[in-house]
Amino acid sequence: METINVLSSLRDFQDFRPWRQPLKQSFFKPQLKSVRVPAASNKETLTVEAESASSDSPVYVHTPPNREPRTPHSGYHFDGTLRRFFEGWYFKVSIPERKQNFCIIYTVENPAFQKKLTGLEVAQYGPRSTGVGAQVLGADDKFIFQYSEESQNFWGSRHELMLGNTFVVQKDMQPPTKEVPPQEFNRRVLEGFQVSPFWHQGFIRDNGRTDYVRTVKTARWEYRTRPIYGWGSVGSKQNSTAGWIEWEGERFEFKDAPSYSEKNWGGAFPRKWFWLQCNVFEGTSGEVTLTAAGGVRQLPGPAGSEIHENAALIGVHSDGVFYEFVPWNGVVNWEISPWGYWHMSAENEKHLVELEARAKDLGTPILAPTVEAGLAPACIDTCSGVLKLQMWERRPDGTRGKVILKVTSDMAAVEVGGGPWFTNWKGKTSAPELLRRALRVPIDLDAVYNSVPFFKPPGL
Repeated sequence: METINVLSSLRDFQDFRPWRQPLKQSFFKPQLKSVRVPAASNKETLTVEAESASSDSPVYVHTPPNREPRTPHSGYHFDGTLRRFFEGWYFKVSIPERKQNFCIIYTVENPAFQKKLTGLEVAQYGPRSTGVGAQVLGADDKFIFQYSEESQNFWGSRHELMLGNTFVVQKDMQPPTKEVPPQEFNRRVLEGFQVSPFWHQGFIRDNGRTDYVRTVKTARWEYRTRPIYGWGSVGSKQNSTAGWIEWEGERFEFKDAPSYSEKNWGGAFPRKWFWLQCNVFEGTSGEVTLTAAGGVRQLPGPAGSEIHENAALIGVHSDGVFYEFVPWNGVVNWEISPWGYWHMSAENEKHLVELEARAKDLGTPILAPTVEAGLAPACIDTCSGVLKLQMWERRPDGTRGKVILKVTSDMAAVEVGGGPWFTNWKGKTSAPELLRRALRVPIDLDAVYNSVPFFKPPGL
C-alpha cells in the first residue's frame, strides 16, 4: 500500500514519529444556513446527519468494530512509557458560501503524568508539560482555547480514530472513558469533547490563557461525518461533514461541507515548519484538495545528538486521482517567508506541480507542543490565504506538458511555525535512489498485524 510509505517515512520527526499525517479530506459544496441564537447553555446540543436534509433529525452512528480498512496510524500512539510524548488532532470544516473555516485542534501532553509534576518528579524526570488542550480557530479568525494540566479524563482508542476528554463533568456524573451516544455525552459532560470517524461533538469555554488574540467565550459543535477519501486515490478514506457549529452566538448550519483531518505525534513538533491545506477551489467543476508541508525534523541518533534534515511533500487530489510529490519519488523545492508568502514546486516521474500562497492579514498565533514550554504560541495561521495551484504532465525532457490543473482559492489554511525565521527559507529535498526503491515496496501492515493482533503497536 502506497499510503504506508507516506505515513511511515516522510513525516518522521523526533522518535521517528510522523509529524503531520493527513487522515481524511473531502470536497463537497455545503448547503448552509446561519442564524442568531442565544448564548450557549450547557443543555444545548448541535446535531447533524450527513445524509439528512435537516440537522433537526440527526442519526448518530456508533463506530462499528472491525470496520473496513482505515487510514494507518488512526489510533492513539501513547505506549505507556515515561518518554516525552504528545499527540495532536486537527479537524477543519470549510463553509464556502460564508468564506469561513473552523479548525478544531486537540492536544494531549505527557499522559504518563496525569497531573502536574511534583517537585520530586521534576527532579527525577526533568520538567514536563502535562494536560489536555482544545483550541478552535473559527469564523473571522477568532480564537478559543480551553486547557487543563490534568489528563486523567482523556481517553483514546489504541487503533481507531476515537478520542475524548472531559474538562468539567456534570454534577453527580462520571466522565466517559469511551465513545458514547451524544445524548449520554451531554448528560455526563459539561465541558469537553468526543470524536470518532463518524461523529464529532464538543463544548468548550475559553479560560483566558490567550488574551493576545481576538477570542470568543464559548464554542459548541455537533456533527456527523461520512468517510469518503484519504491519502490516496478513490477507495481511501476522507469525510464529508454535516451539522452545525455555534460560534459567539451565531449558528452555522451545513450539509456536505468540505472537511479535512490530520494528526501529529512524537516528542515535539519539528524545530521549524510550514504547512498549507485547501479543499475549496475556483476554476474547476471537479473535486480538488491540496495538502503541503515541510519542516526541519530531528533524526534518531546517540543520546544528546542533534541530527536534523529537511523534509517536505505535496499531495493533490483531483477528481478522485491522487498525485503525490515526496522525496522518494522526485524532488520538492520551497521558498517560505517568515510570514505572508509560500511557494513550492515539485516533480515526480510523470507530473510537475507548483503552488503559491499569500496571506491577506497578520494571522493568528496558534498553540503547538514544544519541548521547552509545552503548548505555546509557536506558529501563526490564517484560514483566508490566497492560493494558486497548477499541475502539468511531465515531458520526457522534464519540461511542462499538458495542463492538468489550474485553480485558485481565497480560503486556504496556511501556517508557519517554530524557527528561527530571520529571512525567507529556501529548501530542497529528495532521497537517494536506493532509499527511493526501498520506500516504494508495498507493505500492508494491517494484513500483517491482523494475524497477530496482540503485537500491533498503539496507533496503527
